[in-house]
Amino acid sequence: MNRHRVHELPTIHFVTGNKAKFREATRIAKEFGLRLSFEDLDLDEPQSDSIEYVARTTALLAFQIIKQPLFVEDAGLFIDSLHGFPGVYSSYVYSSIGVPGLLKLMSGISDRRAMFKSCVALCSSSTLSGPKLFIGEVEGSISKLARGEGGFGFDPVFVPSGISRTFAQLSIMEKNRLSHRSRAVRALCSFVLKNRRIVE
Repeated sequence: MNRHRVHELPTIHFVTGNKAKFREATRIAKEFGLRLSFEDLDLDEPQSDSIEYVARTTALLAFQIIKQPLFVEDAGLFIDSLHGFPGVYSSYVYSSIGVPGLLKLMSGISDRRAMFKSCVALCSSSTLSGPKLFIGEVEGSISKLARGEGGFGFDPVFVPSGISRTFAQLSIMEKNRLSHRSRAVRALCSFVLKNRRIVE
């Protein structure tokens, strides 16, 4: 029996407008006996070339509204041959040119190495001097064609190292075993179990 019963710990609010992200994170939190609450707030995302800065600042803005333990997550796809682009601007680039546009940018480029990076920022009344950050990274490459129907964002073109399928071709369970987001969220959950006062 898991000695960390769900009712022994408070609910942590996950501030995101992306329900697919929430579903992935919820499955991971459940492994640790933690419960998440979906919170979609209309926040102005800070402009920065650092996902750590964006996550940290957004968490502080969200806490001013919710005033309860919460975390936010910011992620980016960093492509070597494009000097790290789209990086922190991944969400905007996806909404403006999408997967086809990214593949067009990569047309004729042989070096297709890339990295997905996630930053989770935990904020509570105990962390107002500075949200606690958790980083998750996974290396891989950009495929030449979009493949798969699952996931979201640039998942159809990102192939993690060691396998031949894109993130979009994996089940949530498979993706959660190796994705950047799962690594960051797992680090968060481990920290919360060891530091319960942070979220109480």
